[in-house]
Amino acid sequence: MAATALPVNDRFLEILERLSEKSIEDYYNPYQRFAWPQTLDENRMWTSPDLLTVYGTEHYDRLDEDTLRRLSKWESVNFYSLNVHGIRELLIEVVGRIHTPGFEVPSDFFHHFIGEENEHMWFFSEFCRRYGGKIYSSMTMSADSAWESEVENFLVFARILFFEELVDHYNTRMAQDDSLCETIRQVNRLHHQDESRHIAFGRELVSLLFTRMREAVSAERLREVESYLKRYVVFSVNSLYNPHVYRDAGIADPLGLRNALLADERRRAHERKAIRKPLAFFLKTGIFSDDTLPVL
Repeated sequence: MAATALPVNDRFLEILERLSEKSIEDYYNPYQRFAWPQTLDENRMWTSPDLLTVYGTEHYDRLDEDTLRRLSKWESVNFYSLNVHGIRELLIEVVGRIHTPGFEVPSDFFHHFIGEENEHMWFFSEFCRRYGGKIYSSMTMSADSAWESEVENFLVFARILFFEELVDHYNTRMAQDDSLCETIRQVNRLHHQDESRHIAFGRELVSLLFTRMREAVSAERLREVESYLKRYVVFSVNSLYNPHVYRDAGIADPLGLRNALLADERRRAHERKAIRKPLAFFLKTGIFSDDTLPVL
């Protein structure tokens, strides 16, 4: 871990204080808040149609209504499963940095962050186990090499920020979708409520970590970091296309469908919409030199 202090400014301190107060004011007990129904209606969509991975392609038009509903159920379970895995990984990283040299200032907010994320992981896993009977597995993307501590710290929180912003795009849409049942809307609504604070915090922290990293490493290293983070962006988006979901929805040749969707240029506009905000942030801060993304 880096011992170099963060280049903290008054803005960061004010945001930390405001967000910490908001965390206390908005606190809810998820174990008491949710009244889980025995079952969810299988005849309703469980994911907003425009968020389905087949949306905007010929595959969406070809699937009958029953198959689309089944697909919406399992894509819902996959989305919450990705949240479970993503939260577990980010908790490990944040817990490993709380009250360590270089992270003295944000550590108080880390306590709120860790508590809230642990509760998010609980209600996402509860949803998956209650209504899907399982949590889908997920793959991780390994680092290119052993990074310097400044690079490692930056990438940890840049990945966390991107993950939160990607998820929040889906949360916001489904929280407002009247066609979804109240349980699904509530899960997404409560997560968005907390994530709006985490994203505000994450943007400030990532900016400071980028400033610290940029002063410590070479221009070549910065280009390597950008390349890795761009691959992580694509890797994260691609994880939404799960062949096990397509199999559970009763779709023939699930792996073939995944490959076809990943190659379908009509999906790119929908993917770009989902990552518009974090991509704009990475460009504005200079973390990304352009918005070109690789094909994995």
